Formats: sequence, structure tokens, C-alpha cells
Amino acid sequence: MTPESAGPGEVRIGTQEREQAINVLGEHLAAGRLEMHEYEDRVGRASAARTLSELRPLFADLPPPHPPALGPSMPMTMPPPPVVAAPPMVPMAGYEMSSKSKLAAGLLQILLPFGVGRFYTGHVGIGLAQLIVTFVTCGAGALWPFIDGIVLLINGGTDSHGRRLLE
Repeated sequence: MTPESAGPGEVRIGTQEREQAINVLGEHLAAGRLEMHEYEDRVGRASAARTLSELRPLFADLPPPHPPALGPSMPMTMPPPPVVAAPPMVPMAGYEMSSKSKLAAGLLQILLPFGVGRFYTGHVGIGLAQLIVTFVTCGAGALWPFIDGIVLLINGGTDSHGRRLLE
């Protein structure tokens, strides 16, 4: 037989393809799809195989996995994943932006230094902590929200959903 006349099933296989077929047969044995005598028979036939057409019948009655040499296995029918709309993105920044302003958040923190800027951005926990610290320390704790306001003005920050604050 000349290479030109060989059909797709008449392609010769090598040791690697035979070993892959034997390994896959071992998986089917471990899964309980083959009995020991069937496994031994198929391993013997796989070891003696010279072409792909000799390997195909060994897997004809078995579900995937099949050896890679036999081509892609038909995937099990599964419903497609649900389509989820992506959140709107700012084209230049590459990430989603908040509707809140970092200028407003920073100025609220500085001018009303008891966590108002954090309430504005939706970080209620931090806002409450700053409020409590400010009142417990009789106003001395207002340094924390004041510095937090400066940081918000310089670096910006995020809202409660993790979106960057607007410039």
C-alpha cells in the first residue's frame, strides 16, 4: 500500500499511540465499564495494532475518553452556559467606574470629619467606625477621617461595589 492510497484509518501508529490507548482502556476498567477478560483482550489487540483502523473498534462501544490519536471525542451534551451581560466599562480606563465622585467623597471627609464621605461612597462600616472614634475621643479622632479625605482626593478610591470613584 502506498501512502497516497492509504485511507484516514490506515494511518500507521507508533508506540506512543498504543500506550495511550492502553492507558485509556485502563481508565475504562477502573470505571467498571470493562471486565478483566475484556480489558486483557483489548490491551492485547491495542499492543498489536499497527493502524488507527485497528484501534477504533476497541473504543466503539465505550464512552469518552478515547485516545487522542482517534481524534476529538464527541463532547457530552451539556446546556450552554448562561449569557451574562458585562458591566459597562469606561473605554480608556479598562474597568468599571462608580457614579460617585472622589472629589465629593474627599471634601465630605475633610469638611465633616466624622465619616460622612465614607457613608457617601457606601462604606458604612468604615463610616460608623470613624463616627464612633470621633465621638469617643471627643473630636481628637477626627484626624482619621481628615487624613482619609486627603487620601481620597489624591488617590481616589472605590465605592461599596469595588468600582473606582469618578475623577
